[in-house]
Amino acid sequence: MLPWALALALALYPIFVYNRLTVLRNRVRNAFAQIDVQLKRRHDLVPNLIDVAKAYMAHERVVLEAVARARAEAVLSAAAALKRPGEADAMLALAQTEAALSGALGGLLARLEAYPQLKAAENVLALQEELSSTENRIGFARQYFNDSVLDYNNQREQFPANLFARRFGMQAAEMLQPVEAVGERRAPHAATG
Repeated sequence: MLPWALALALALYPIFVYNRLTVLRNRVRNAFAQIDVQLKRRHDLVPNLIDVAKAYMAHERVVLEAVARARAEAVLSAAAALKRPGEADAMLALAQTEAALSGALGGLLARLEAYPQLKAAENVLALQEELSSTENRIGFARQYFNDSVLDYNNQREQFPANLFARRFGMQAAEMLQPVEAVGERRAPHAATG
């Protein structure tokens, strides 16, 4: 009786591994969908901020166009990443375009400081608060996504599941790392004299 039970357990184990990896892969996809929701929210706020700023900052067209262009690229990257959550090239492209958007938004917000009437406008303050809140939500969603990727990759790489994972077409997933805007993390240089 024991050899029969062992044979049954060995036959059922690949099914267990496949089902467990499928659950974890779907968790990765769901976690990325949460990031996507927050990115769409962010992307939807940007045109509102540009529209409000246009009235006061007509001669700052270059800054406004840079934000609009960065937003358009970020929207395209987010759409591509949603189709392929966890794939390395999609995650890198998304991180880079979102960093470019953050940099452009940072430039716009810095320019707003030069316009006291715009900076104090209620709708601008509300949009800035919404953007800040959304950035926090994106950070939490990214953490959940990265935790889900870690769980999936750990399960996929553990023995003996790793023997079946490749056969089942379960590829490793890539975490979504924030890519800093140019110069954001550079160490300060000491002045030499």
